[in-house]
Amino acid sequence: MNASEGMDSVNKHGSQPLLEVKNLKTYFPVKRGLLRKHVGNVKAVDDVSFTVGHQETVGLVGESGCGKSTVGRTILRLIPATHGEVSFNGEDVLGTSSGRMKQLRREMQMIFQDPVGSLNPRMTIRRIIGEPMQVHKVASGSELDDRIAVLLEKCGMLPEHMYRYPHEFSGGQRQRIGIARALALNPKFIVCDEPVSALDVSVQSQILNLLADLQEEFGLSYLFIAHNLAVVEHFCDRIAVMYLGRIVEMADRDTLYANPIHPYTKALLSAAPSPDPRRKKQRIMLLGDVPSPISLFEDEKKLAADIAAGNIEEMSEEEKAERAAEASDDIEIVTRKRLLDRPPLVEVENGHWVSQRA
Repeated sequence: MNASEGMDSVNKHGSQPLLEVKNLKTYFPVKRGLLRKHVGNVKAVDDVSFTVGHQETVGLVGESGCGKSTVGRTILRLIPATHGEVSFNGEDVLGTSSGRMKQLRREMQMIFQDPVGSLNPRMTIRRIIGEPMQVHKVASGSELDDRIAVLLEKCGMLPEHMYRYPHEFSGGQRQRIGIARALALNPKFIVCDEPVSALDVSVQSQILNLLADLQEEFGLSYLFIAHNLAVVEHFCDRIAVMYLGRIVEMADRDTLYANPIHPYTKALLSAAPSPDPRRKKQRIMLLGDVPSPISLFEDEKKLAADIAAGNIEEMSEEEKAERAAEASDDIEIVTRKRLLDRPPLVEVENGHWVSQRA
């Protein structure tokens, strides 16, 4: 059984997944020169497979630039996919017509990362939340106002706030407005694109609690995108860790935190701050710069050529790692070069998938 088949299994509620993503690839062309010649591709998403079950929250975590947000936007067809399959309730999302996709958008919505940039400053809150319902002809007139008032109250706002503008609210309140807009069409699935990363820590917990309450009340499924594993620890049912466009480890929350296997997952977990300052844990440091997604091995070839020509005299990453390990027993070094080897996912235990050699 391969990775995509294994992760398309029955979900925790005993039914088929609500969303299935198979071998998804999203490449952006790189053009250079006067004639804008195509010289390569930015492989933002490179062969990603996972599922989201009914009323399940799947976390997608990794460093900035690893392709998390591109996955979410490609699923909703905000960005065209290069290859792969996306199935929602058994229906092909990437291959469906634009007219049918408009209908599917009622069931698939998105909460954006920036609560300021995602709201039109020239529109009142009433227009922002009501616009989806008007486009899809769900409600109008007094019924529209009643629906907006209910949505605002569900998200911790007051009905009279609908007559104000976005600049009159704080960042947390603006994100609540964004959540109310995402709920306007009564969707089944929501992509949460780092919805709390731009907020204060105290406000983050409020938004996470709000999302959990709304999930229970409306039976929602979430794809929760974040760069901090600590944020998703108590919120997600399963977690997928991405590095350079690929998932390198995926498991349920308890398994991933108790037994991380991939060195990149271990490094992310070790970087999360501990609430107990007296607790000591081994720190794992990633040495080296993040490789360019245009060509992962291009920098390595150039470095090898420079070393062979005698143009570089400084220590290699491996030598630096040895020196750093000698200097401190509490720090383990993982080089970026080591992470470039990203074989297909294999199931090391039930539901625990890791990118490693079988």
